[in-house]
Amino acid sequence: MSEYIKQFKIQLASKVRGVTFQDRGANVTNVLVGGSVRVVVKDEGDYVVVTIDNKDFKYDKWYTKPQHLADTIAVYLSSKK
Repeated sequence: MSEYIKQFKIQLASKVRGVTFQDRGANVTNVLVGGSVRVVVKDEGDYVVVTIDNKDFKYDKWYTKPQHLADTIAVYLSSKK
């Protein structure tokens, strides 16, 4: 598992209650809430790709650190409760 994904999971788990993760490989993890996949996060080297509702969002890892991505995903998940 990539270091970026590891750090992201730690950060998100500390911000959102009831969130779980399902690893789909060394560089891909699913974010589950209530047993359903809400977000897919893929580490693609210099970029991280986040898939939400079948839409892909590509972020440069130089600017988007794991804690920043976790904050963004936490806001999204809290708005969908």
